[in-house]
Amino acid sequence: MSKTSSFEKYQKRRLRSSYLSVVVSISLVLFLLGLLAMLIFHTKNISNHFKEQYAITIFLKDSAKEKDIENFKKSLQKEDFTNTLKFVSKKDALTIYKNDVGEDFMEFLGENPLKNSIDLFLKADYVTTKKIQLIEEKLKLNKFIDAISYDKSLAYLLNESVKKIGFWLLVFSGLLGLIAFVLINSYLRLSIYAKRFTIKTMQMVGATKRFIRKPFLFRSVKLGMVGAIIAIIALVALLLFFNDKYPDLGLTDDKLSLSLLFLGVFILGIFITWLSTFFATKRFLNLTADELHY
Repeated sequence: MSKTSSFEKYQKRRLRSSYLSVVVSISLVLFLLGLLAMLIFHTKNISNHFKEQYAITIFLKDSAKEKDIENFKKSLQKEDFTNTLKFVSKKDALTIYKNDVGEDFMEFLGENPLKNSIDLFLKADYVTTKKIQLIEEKLKLNKFIDAISYDKSLAYLLNESVKKIGFWLLVFSGLLGLIAFVLINSYLRLSIYAKRFTIKTMQMVGATKRFIRKPFLFRSVKLGMVGAIIAIIALVALLLFFNDKYPDLGLTDDKLSLSLLFLGVFILGIFITWLSTFFATKRFLNLTADELHY
């Protein structure tokens, strides 16, 4: 085997390795950007899921008859703020207390002091301090209610946490977008740097800048498309996994937004590689023969 043949094979292996590095880098960066975008898209769904676990406990008077309780439950179901209801009888409450505490106060009290209660789970839009207070005032007008209990500070913390998470996600997505461009740009510049002498040779024999740039742009866009497709496949797999684990979050419900997100990832992969290659080739096309060695 001749030295020339061995060198050509070495160059081809090196070129394939370079292309693989670019594809892996593009895939990883686009995957992270897509993941962040999915988190931003689903911030509302995720926050709504946690907000709808928030409950107001309504304790009923002992004088309330079974028919009265049923009518009250029906009236609550019709309210705009109601998500779900859970009735807990005195007997069930005693069982829960015994399981949690490990003691049975019936042994020394002789009677069950606990009351029938209804856990009112609110719709997410109503889990705010002001709206909960208005709901409490409305509920207190009912003569069957003995007391109302809920965690006032938790509603405030839930809303504040959602705002902070949303803000930092946007900041982080901006930083990651900038890092993504820099990383992909660096890899593509290095791959074009290895061909700088070929670029200058073609230019010296009369090839136009557009003609020289075209194959580099075409190749980079193909790498961007491959990287974007790999990133989208990984995102879909991750989305389906978490949707299977947590179906209540409804991660796949908004198919239009998800389709636009994946389309955005694909276009971004093409755009970044095209833009980076365009400016990289422009730089080497503008260098003199002597400057290529530096």
